[in-house]
Amino acid sequence: MHTDGERGFVLHHYPYGETSLLLEAFTYAFGRVGIVARGARRAGRAFAGAPLRPFQPLLLTWAGRGELGTLVRAEAPEAAIEMKGNAVWCAFYVNELVLRLLHRHEAHADLYVAYDEVLRALADTDCQEGVLRIFEKRLLAGLGYGLALLRDARSGEAVRASASYRYILDEGPVVADDLSEGLVVKGATLIALARETFTVPEQLREAKQLLRAALAPLLGGKPLYTRRLFRSMQAPS
Repeated sequence: MHTDGERGFVLHHYPYGETSLLLEAFTYAFGRVGIVARGARRAGRAFAGAPLRPFQPLLLTWAGRGELGTLVRAEAPEAAIEMKGNAVWCAFYVNELVLRLLHRHEAHADLYVAYDEVLRALADTDCQEGVLRIFEKRLLAGLGYGLALLRDARSGEAVRASASYRYILDEGPVVADDLSEGLVVKGATLIALARETFTVPEQLREAKQLLRAALAPLLGGKPLYTRRLFRSMQAPS
C-alpha cells in the first residue's frame, strides 16, 4: 500500500524504538492510521520541515502493509491551527475522543471534515462549550449512534420547546410525565442541539449531560484522561 499526499492530522505520537515515532493520525480517505516516522527523534531529521504534532494540517505519504505504515514524506500545506488558553485542552479532548472511538483503517470522511472544522472553531471562538457539543453530536452520528432530537420517540409528535422530556438512549426523547427512566432535558435544548445553535447556558448544560450519557457506553469504563486532567487543573489548591 502506498499513499501520496493524503490530508491528515497527527492525533498523538509515541516514542518507537530508539529514534523513531509512532504517529496516530486521522486522515480524510483512510480514517485513523498508525504510521512509523523512522528516525524522527534523531537530531536534524525532518520530513520536508513539517512538524509532526497535533493541530498541524499535513499532507502525508506513507507505504507498507499491515497495521502500521512507514512515513515517506510529510508536508505542511498551511500553518498550524493555533490554540490558546482553554482551547488547547478542548482540542486535546477532541483528539482523545477520536483516538478512543475510531478504529484504525475505517474511512470517516464526514467525521474528518467535522474534526477539521472543530479545531478551527476552537481556535476562533470564546464559546468552546457549544463547539464541543456540536462535534460530539456529529461524532455520534458518524459512528452510527446519532441522537433523535426533533420527535417524541413514542408519540411521533414534534418536540415542543416548552415541554420537558426524558431522553432514553435506545429510543429518544419521551414527554416526561411520570416516567422514571432517562435524563430530563428541555425541548428547547433538543431543538438547539439539532440546529447546532445554543442561545442560553441551560441548553449547553443539558446538552453536555445528554451527550456525556450517550458517549459513556462507547467509551466503556475507562475515564478520559483529558477530562480528569482539566478537572485537576481547575480544582482549588
